[in-house]
Amino acid sequence: MTHKLFIITSLAALLFSGCAQNAPDLNGKNNVSGTDAINGDTVSINENNYGNNESGIDANGNYNSSSDGFKSIYFAFDNYSVSSKMEANMQTNIQVATAAGAKIKLEGNCDEFGTDEYNYALGLKRAKAVKDSLVAQGVASSKMIMVSFGESSPVCQTPSDSCYDSNRRVDLRLVR
Repeated sequence: MTHKLFIITSLAALLFSGCAQNAPDLNGKNNVSGTDAINGDTVSINENNYGNNESGIDANGNYNSSSDGFKSIYFAFDNYSVSSKMEANMQTNIQVATAAGAKIKLEGNCDEFGTDEYNYALGLKRAKAVKDSLVAQGVASSKMIMVSFGESSPVCQTPSDSCYDSNRRVDLRLVR
C-alpha cells in the first residue's frame, strides 16, 4: 500500500509541476528579474497608437524607424550592448538630442525569439544602453524616458535574418 501511495504521489507531483521554461540568459544573468533598477524611468503607453514609421533605409543599409532626425540603433541577437557599428547613428542622436527642447522617448524592440517577458526586459535593457550612451555624451538623463515594446512592434515580419536584424533596435522620438 505504501508503495502505491508513493507512486501516486510522485505522479501527481509531476503532473502539477509541469515544465518550466527559462528565459534565455545574457551574460550569465537572468535579465527578467534585473529590470527593477530601470523601471522608474519607464512609461506606459498604448501600443496601438504607434505604427511603423516609413523613414527608409539609411546609408549603412539599416531601416530607420526613428523620427525627428534621430537614427535607430541596432543590436546583435540576444544582446544589449551598443556596438561600434552604431557609432555614426549615436553621433547623430547626440546632436539631435542636445538640440531638442522636448523629452526624448527611447523605444526598445526585439525580434520574435524568446518569451514575452524576456523580450520586454531585453527591450528595456537596450533602451537603457542607449540612454547611458547619450548621458555619457552630455545629454541630460531627465530629458529621456524609456519604454519597451518587446517583440510587439516589428518593422519587418518576413522570416529572414535581415528581417530579424531590423527588429532588434531602439527607436528614438521626441515626446510631444
